[in-house]
Amino acid sequence: LSNEFSAACLEAAFKGRSAPVKNALLNQSLIAGIGNIYANEALFLSGISPRRKAKTIISGRADRLATAIVTTLRAAIVDGGTSLRDHVQPGGEIGYFVQRLAVYGQAGKPCPSCGLLIKTIIQSGRSSFYCSRCQR
Repeated sequence: LSNEFSAACLEAAFKGRSAPVKNALLNQSLIAGIGNIYANEALFLSGISPRRKAKTIISGRADRLATAIVTTLRAAIVDGGTSLRDHVQPGGEIGYFVQRLAVYGQAGKPCPSCGLLIKTIIQSGRSSFYCSRCQR
């Protein structure tokens, strides 16, 4: 969320990387602070498939993804994070971002944008949720 974070940062971090963009987003040595839930949500918001090669995130895609990451993380902060199961904040509060989840944990449910069923795949041991119509 620093002022230096931008589409250009994403392009530089992903340059030459054949790994899926979802894996690159979770790589804390490339971009710090994005967890699995928020990577899924940012990719959905930007219309990018979690399977797309990271090195193809350039130009307009990089702009959309950078914006989606900031939007997703800021919304999660405002909502106090995402409480799944029994997770609570240090003060005992739960996070309400879970109510905004568009794709994470929604496998088999209709996409909120187009109605096609949300799919799930496993990438590097982590679940990826996506809409095959809305995310390319």
